[in-house]
Formats: sequence, C-alpha cells, structure tokens
Amino acid sequence: MNQPRKYRLGILVTHPIQYYVPWYQNLATHPGIILTVYYCYQQTAQGQAAAGFGVAFDWDIPLLQGYNYQFLVNQSSNPNVFDFWGCDTPEITDIIKLGKFDAFIVHGWYTKSYWQAILACWQSQTPLFVRGDSHLLTERSSLKVWLKYRFYRWFIPKFTRYLAVGRRAEEYYLYYGAQATKIVFCPHAVDNQFFASHALALSGERGKIRQDWGIPENALVFLFVGKFIPKKRPGDFLGAIALASQKSAHIWGLMVGDGELCPEMVTTAQSQQLNITFVGFLNQTQLPRAYTAADVLVLPSDGGETWGLVVNEAMASGLPAIVSDRVGCSPDLVIPGKTGEIFPCGDVAALAQILQRFAAHPGDVATMGNAAKSLIAHYSISQAVAGTVTAVKSLVSS
Repeated sequence: MNQPRKYRLGILVTHPIQYYVPWYQNLATHPGIILTVYYCYQQTAQGQAAAGFGVAFDWDIPLLQGYNYQFLVNQSSNPNVFDFWGCDTPEITDIIKLGKFDAFIVHGWYTKSYWQAILACWQSQTPLFVRGDSHLLTERSSLKVWLKYRFYRWFIPKFTRYLAVGRRAEEYYLYYGAQATKIVFCPHAVDNQFFASHALALSGERGKIRQDWGIPENALVFLFVGKFIPKKRPGDFLGAIALASQKSAHIWGLMVGDGELCPEMVTTAQSQQLNITFVGFLNQTQLPRAYTAADVLVLPSDGGETWGLVVNEAMASGLPAIVSDRVGCSPDLVIPGKTGEIFPCGDVAALAQILQRFAAHPGDVATMGNAAKSLIAHYSISQAVAGTVTAVKSLVSS
C-alpha cells in the first residue's frame, strides 16, 4: 500500500512572531507536510522595546517549540527587522537550490533576505508562495504610486500561489496582476481556543480583575490593546472616551500597552480626570485578563494597521470590536451592527457617538460579542493550515 505523499515546505520569516508560530506548529503536525522555518534574526528583549512595545521583554509563550526551525547567519552590518538591509542571509540561496522544496513561502518582499529567497526560487524553479497582509490603503505620493505599480506589476504575477489572509490582501494581489485562480484563503488567525478557554476560566474573576485595576463593577469598559505609537492612534481612543463619558458617566477606558506616546496619554488622562485605566504592557498569558475585564475592543489605527490581530483575540474572547475603516481586518471581521462597528479613521466625534450608542444599549454588547465569537471561528489556525495544504497540493493538479 502506497504511503500518502509528504510535501516538503520551507518558510522564511524575519524573526519569531507570536502570531505566526501557532500556524507553524500546526503545519508541522500535518501528516502531509515536512516543514522547516528559517529565521533571519533572533529578537532580543531590548529589541522588543525598540520595536515599539516600549518595554524590554521576552514572550511568555514558547515560540521555538513544536516545529523544525533554523536561524540563518545574518550578515547585515546593522541586523534588525525594521528596514530592507536589516536582514541579509545569503545562505538561504543554497538552502533553497539544494533543498528540493515542493513549495517555499516568504512573508513579503520588504527585506533583502526575502529577495534572496525569491531570486533563489526563480533560479531553481522552486514553487514560490507569498503570505502577506499588504493592502491598497497605504498613502503615498502620486510618483511613488506610479513607480510602485510598474515594479509590482512586474514581479507579483511571478508568484506561484498567493496565501490571502483576508479580503484586502486578495484585492491587493489582484490589483498587481495575480491570477484569481492562484489565490488561496489562508486567514490571519490566533489561537482561538487559547483565548476562548481563558475567557471561560476567568469569567468568575471579572469583578476581582476590575477591582484590582480600579474599574467600577458597573462600568461599560472599552479596551485599547497595542503599542502606543502613531499608527495605532491611541489619542483618538482617549479623545473619544473623553467625549463619550460626558454624556455617559459609566463609560470607562482600559488601555493596555506601552510605547513612545504613553507618557502623553497618561498626562492627558490625568489632567482631564478621564475615566481611563492604564495597566501597561501585558504579555500573552496575561492578556486574557484585559479581555475579561472589558466589554468592547476599540482599534482606531490608520492604514498602517494591515490587519489587527488583537481583533481576532478579542472576538475569540467574546468581545465585539469597533475599528477604523483603515484597519485591514475590517471588511472580514467587523459587520456593522452584528459583530461591531466601523468609523472613519481619525473621526474622534464619530467614534465617541458609537461609544455612546453602546452605552445606551448595553444589552446589545453580549449579543454582538457572541456573534463575533461565531464569526472568528472561521478565521482559525486550522483554516490557515488547510489553506496552505490546499495551495501546496494544487501544484500537483495544475
């Protein structure tokens, strides 16, 4: 009896990312996949602070367990994950040319290492997949738009398959010349079970968590989770809480995170005596406490927020989400009036009005949270794995 075929799959990524690792771990357990993940850079606790988190830390979940991986030698004179030259790993060329991969995945094309892999795949005729979350909402000058269009229309059609994390990623690939038949749904996902199970386990501690953080038991709590950096627009959240709480005194803001804008946010909240609690950075195993204490997630980011995986986390925890229209996940995850609401990015007054509507109809919050939890089940790690395997197997039949 013939054994089912196993497909040799390689993935290149800049560094271990907490959101991607569950996808790798589950791919590694698939009976039809032999996986190796290649990393360009080993992030440090100090590097996390420089990346915008505002504090030095290591993730408190295992990022290097459950799958085969290799750290490449980074020959950059200034190793980092922020610019094109920060990852330079020429050895990936021979790894791809000699590795006999059935498919190789890159997470984009914004570093030298990714281009080293892309060129090696082209030269060795190794099927090349891309899984990124770029969208068409990024603002640029007309000249840059024209130059980018010409260049991207040349190389993007050369990918063998496109693993689309959501609708805007699919639109992006199509705009730059990808064939629709080569696009496979491979959603951005978090470990839904992790957040759902913690929400259930912590449900009886909601009052205690609120008490620990100085939040009234009867408050309607709107949650901000993220780096305090410009693209996240934490000031819009703070401003909307200030406006909305003038008419609805039981509205409360909970801000989780740290970063360059944090001192300004704290000073403003204190000077205006706003109903806002700051709890600082919370690591992965502590985040469920914030989702338990809160009622609604708010993500006011600009177009730099290519997805917004905190929305996945919140919905898996049973919370609806309010997001700006520039947030990448909005057309996938936020159905207005069902799983949350969408407002024009930067329109603080519009966001405040939404907060007031939630405050006026608190009974709708739980209903929307349940709908959000049902929807996010379709954006799961298992679905991402299934999409990847489908894309690999499609090479045989194409």
